[in-house]
Amino acid sequence: MNEATSAPVDATEILRSAWQAVSTVDDPAPTAVVIGTALLALVLVMVRPLWLKTRHVITQAHEGSHALVATLVGRKLSGIRLHGDTSGVMVSSGNPRGPGMIATTFAGYTGPAVLGFAAATLLTLDRPAAVLWSILAALAVLILLIRNLFGFVSVIVAGALVGAAAYLGDPVVRYIAAYLITWVLLLGATRPVLELARTHMRGRGHGSDAHQLRSLTHIPTAVWLVLFAVVTAGTAVYGTVRIVVTQLL
Repeated sequence: MNEATSAPVDATEILRSAWQAVSTVDDPAPTAVVIGTALLALVLVMVRPLWLKTRHVITQAHEGSHALVATLVGRKLSGIRLHGDTSGVMVSSGNPRGPGMIATTFAGYTGPAVLGFAAATLLTLDRPAAVLWSILAALAVLILLIRNLFGFVSVIVAGALVGAAAYLGDPVVRYIAAYLITWVLLLGATRPVLELARTHMRGRGHGSDAHQLRSLTHIPTAVWLVLFAVVTAGTAVYGTVRIVVTQLL
């Protein structure tokens, strides 16, 4: 009897292929793609029924940013829960006070804007594949931290869509997907800050990131809300200007 044999998997070849995909430099994006995705992202962020769906992307980036910074400052991650109402929570253990906890708490609302700017920087270098594969890698790590069914499904769906664009799409499809995600992060990061500010004005902000930062630092909640707004809006403006200037050159 002849036994079926299969060629051994060449890990080096897999890594080489992955690196080739990430390091691919495409021709510059068509201006229509850049403008079209920006307008679509603006609609997704500004129209409330659509925003209630789009905000899940921001929540994933929000909680993922908490987790990333928590890891960098040496905190132990317990898990992340994402909910259907677009809320989420990241639980970590460690020193309950100090710079590490402050940085971890501050990262949530500012993280999506920073991630959007990083993606915009890669796009100005004509690297849409790098944007998509980086997001896919981040989602793969995020799924390991999810501790509830809705969160698991939402991250799987996001990963499937991004993965399809990264693996199956031609350069134009990659640019459309990468620019749309980037614009949503850049333009959508400030709206949750404004919503949080309204919540605090109504006296219902107890337990929010801004409230926790006040407890950690004794700096008024309003100051943290302003800092959130400055970082998210400033990053959005800077990222947009960088993309526009690159397109015009």
